[in-house]
Amino acid sequence: MHCVMARAVRRTIAGRVALNGVDLEIEEGRVVGIIGPNGAGKTTLLQALVGLVPVEGELRVLGHDPWNDRAALMREASYVADVSIMPRWLRISDAVAYYDAVHPAFDRAATDELLERGAIPPGARVGTLSKGQVAQVQLALAMGVDARLLVLDEPTLGLDILYRKRFFDMLLTRFAEGGQTVLIATHDVDEIQDVLTDLVFIDRGRVVFQCTVEEYEKRFVEVHVHPEHVEIARGMGPMYERPALAGRVLIFDNGDRSRLSLFGDLRRPSVATLFAAMVHDGETPE
Repeated sequence: MHCVMARAVRRTIAGRVALNGVDLEIEEGRVVGIIGPNGAGKTTLLQALVGLVPVEGELRVLGHDPWNDRAALMREASYVADVSIMPRWLRISDAVAYYDAVHPAFDRAATDELLERGAIPPGARVGTLSKGQVAQVQLALAMGVDARLLVLDEPTLGLDILYRKRFFDMLLTRFAEGGQTVLIATHDVDEIQDVLTDLVFIDRGRVVFQCTVEEYEKRFVEVHVHPEHVEIARGMGPMYERPALAGRVLIFDNGDRSRLSLFGDLRRPSVATLFAAMVHDGETPE
């Protein structure tokens, strides 16, 4: 069953096209990385998915029209924005009490435990916390909702390395329990690529590539080629290349691995490198 189904979704903001005909299908029970540079349309897409902004085209999330049926959708979804949306005067204990009162799927004990792990004082006001602590509070509230869909926009911004690791461990544990779909938008993919089941690349308001992690691992390969063999390797049709010490790194889509192994060790390209290969302007970088 589809968790998300988008057809020709478009949004214009002050004359600027933020989403330009997005087509996207996401099955339930997946952990999906929505990857792109700043300004690519990631945040606008996530806001559309949870009904915060209207869009043109066809959009369904968990079977709902997000804009016209947002109340029903948000009974089954949880969302963390890329910036704090909590007022500075709000006490953390009051935020938890509010969630507990209004969200039918909220588990207060789970959120209290996450706040305790992060050493967040319940009586503190949002305005007295650091940026990283505010991010921890938002994640604790979102993770406390037993939601079918968890939508995270740059969830680790401001978090220290220990809490980031703890968060991804929690995410993997939650996913392993089954049933939940997780969408994570980021422009920094290195730390999340090991928790993903699917990749979605977005650039200039369009989805330019989508595949499962299994497909990514099978299809794409990179090889470090020494200068004397570069022209031969280029003859095998690389999709992208970049400079490297003592040669070039070439990326291949469904390349002949037995032949490519003659040039050097084969590796899986990083997600960041694959993204660069997918959105480059067609010029081979020197």
